[in-house]
Amino acid sequence: MRRFKWLAVVLALALVAAACGDSDSDDTTTTAGDTQTTDTVDLTQGGDLTFHMVTHSDDGPFWSVVKRGMDDACAAVQVACVWSPSVNTPEKQVQDIEAAITAGSDGIAISLASPDQVGPAAEKVVAAGIPLYTLNSGLNQYKALGAVTHIGQTEFVAGQGAGERFSALGVTHVLCARQEQSNVGLEERCEGLADTFSGTVSSEFAGVDQDVPAQEASIAALLAADTSIDAILGVGPIIAISALNASETAGRGAAIGGFDLTPELLDAIEAGTVAFTVDQQQYLQGYLPIILMFWHATNQNTAGGGLPVLTGPGFITPDNATAVKELSAAGTR
Repeated sequence: MRRFKWLAVVLALALVAAACGDSDSDDTTTTAGDTQTTDTVDLTQGGDLTFHMVTHSDDGPFWSVVKRGMDDACAAVQVACVWSPSVNTPEKQVQDIEAAITAGSDGIAISLASPDQVGPAAEKVVAAGIPLYTLNSGLNQYKALGAVTHIGQTEFVAGQGAGERFSALGVTHVLCARQEQSNVGLEERCEGLADTFSGTVSSEFAGVDQDVPAQEASIAALLAADTSIDAILGVGPIIAISALNASETAGRGAAIGGFDLTPELLDAIEAGTVAFTVDQQQYLQGYLPIILMFWHATNQNTAGGGLPVLTGPGFITPDNATAVKELSAAGTR
């Protein structure tokens, strides 16, 4: 009976996610010469199962919520889980995927921000007979790689939604500011923006999140170089605030939109200085892969039916920012 209870839970969660169209341990493991922090949950209900989540993540506000989702799912079904972030370093992500294969993982979930570099390692997962799931990025590659399904949002569609909102604001030229140079998902967000926005879109790399002062200076320079820019879409939460600060410092008063959540960004939306942010509900991107891999391993269930399990896009505006702030403070948004 307990198994069917959990099956009902995961099916309900998958349906909710598709309709949205939104404490670390000190254990360490050594993989391919790298010592990394991992998260391990004691085994009881899950039996002798270990799942790996190997992503391009850093330790910032977005990915900490993804990891919280993974942690909660691992505790819910009581399996061992290994969290392997690569901080946007494809070579390390490849090493961690290969280490998970060697360790005999029962299921591997990966993000594909750099599909050309990481894709061959993902193919090795399938060749080893290990169920492969993609999350966050990889929507356009998961089928070809042989993954069971993808958990995330359609980045191009999310960008389209942002374009529609900027058009409704009456602005004419949006700077789409990117915080990573080789992340195809971020490029797709800008492409979606250009697809639906009624005016001009300029897509530019504007500096990494790890150096906010340089990021703000880069956006300020882009604004100074083109005085027709009257709106900025930061395709992440930190760069959205950098865009707000750069615009205010320059006295431009540009309309600002963002992606994902931080307390600072939610405060700005609540105050009306940022118009909106796109919410891909990243907690589900950490939670659902573990649950799906658990039922795959224990009951041969699959989800998606050949289609991705969507967690977004949703939108946070001044109308719902206060309610979401409370959930964000709890670590689940």
